[in-house]
Amino acid sequence: MAKVKNGDFVQVHYTGALEDGDVFDSSDGRGPLEFQAGGGGVIPGFNDAVLGMEVNEEKKVVLTPDEAYGPPRDDLKREFPTEMLGGEKVEVGQVLRFSSPQGPISGTVLEVAADKFHVDFNHPLAGKTLVFTLKLAGISDQPTQASCSCGCSSEGCGDTCG
Repeated sequence: MAKVKNGDFVQVHYTGALEDGDVFDSSDGRGPLEFQAGGGGVIPGFNDAVLGMEVNEEKKVVLTPDEAYGPPRDDLKREFPTEMLGGEKVEVGQVLRFSSPQGPISGTVLEVAADKFHVDFNHPLAGKTLVFTLKLAGISDQPTQASCSCGCSSEGCGDTCG
């Protein structure tokens, strides 16, 4: 039976949870996630976990922050003048969208003062150990799912699209 190798397109059902069991994402109720193994489209540990798997094989993997979204970085925490908000009120914990040279980016408000506010642009899962349950649904030499202009699966296209 074929085993996943770099360059293969794989279709994977998954559930991602934090160490305490809180689920942060799942393909449950949707089609499987499709990506090219070794193509850089998923976090490194997720990619590595599927290498060598066979169709219908299931496994549970625990990814350290270095295998997932990395440790939180202080250089991704920024301060902005409140006048930039144009009079709109923001709250701690609120997620704001910003424009950057690389495209839209989201940041979480950490602190609000009269003249400035602080935003964290780290991925929300940075610094977290992640637990994935995986089931390999398919292996192919070409993509099997249509994609939209942003490159995501058209089936899963949602608020992540710019």
